[in-house]
Amino acid sequence: MAWIAGLFISFSTLPCLPTLTSFHINMVVPTKKAMNQRLASWTLVVGLFVVSCVAELERFEHAGKPDGSLSFLVVGDWGRRGHYNQSQVAFQMGKIGEQLDIDFIISTGDNFYDNGLTGVDDPLFHQSFTDIYTAPSLQKQWYNVLGNHDYRGNAEAQLSPILTKMDNRWLCLRYFVLNAGPEFFFVDTTPFVTKYFTDPEDHVYDWKAILPREKYLNNLLMEVESALGESRAKWKIVVGHHAIKSAGHHGNAKELNIHLLPLLQTYDVDLYINGHDHCLQHISSSDSGTQFMTSGGGSKAWRGDVSWWNPQELKFYHDGQGFMSVEMTPTEVSIKFYDVFGNVLHNWSSSKQLSFAI
Repeated sequence: MAWIAGLFISFSTLPCLPTLTSFHINMVVPTKKAMNQRLASWTLVVGLFVVSCVAELERFEHAGKPDGSLSFLVVGDWGRRGHYNQSQVAFQMGKIGEQLDIDFIISTGDNFYDNGLTGVDDPLFHQSFTDIYTAPSLQKQWYNVLGNHDYRGNAEAQLSPILTKMDNRWLCLRYFVLNAGPEFFFVDTTPFVTKYFTDPEDHVYDWKAILPREKYLNNLLMEVESALGESRAKWKIVVGHHAIKSAGHHGNAKELNIHLLPLLQTYDVDLYINGHDHCLQHISSSDSGTQFMTSGGGSKAWRGDVSWWNPQELKFYHDGQGFMSVEMTPTEVSIKFYDVFGNVLHNWSSSKQLSFAI
């Protein structure tokens, strides 16, 4: 299936189309409701182009516990051969993982510093992952997304099944859906960020499977929206590397605010979980019920590099290392943030009523 726009067609008549500029194509958000929110006050003109749909997001199933509950840990920005307190964070993750009897672990990206992996035979995979997360409770499935530092190396190496053969905990894809009762939508956020293409700061990024960028991002957003629209899960969680709302060093990724945030709002996503900023934080939203959780404290953290947020929305900020835990039932979610010593720094919970079809 394809959307085709003729020369100089008004965007107000075709809300499913991406925007063309003279330098790059903005990403498509094809839902009329989401687009109308963004296009209410302006109309754009587009040129001739074709965007083709590709296969649906790859889906995985992960069974929770027999009582319907689920628990997992989230850590990001970690892979430094155990340095910068990575080993200490891993030790505390092992203890909390055992206490909660976790089902899996989520990594929010920047899995290997400073420049990703050089290939599937890079010893950094073992030095920063296999040899660090050794606790029995952490010998569970890891669901990983790529971060910007991962793209500075051989990004496809992290996606290779060869790594899974080396360590069967490892699963990393650019974007996918995980059904564990709640549904998780993992999104590859690095290609959204324009500065990595226009101002790479002497870094080399592995864009082999990304170019042409506009087609990749259009397809990604169409697939994510399709999956969110079809979801009947009680809880919906989106995971990416970059922050939509952050008081940390990097702050908000403006491209995600433009292109991904409307989907979270339209489809009532409960949690957006990210890394990138090397801190722990919880930001609520005055525009929707989505909660924004940053877990990027897996190793090196910044000190004092904070842009303080609206205090009505900034519920918690920790300028240091740590991780978060999530416990869920069909009707409740409970989140805790831990520091490098295993202390609980912040907790948040919410509940929903079960609905029954008549």
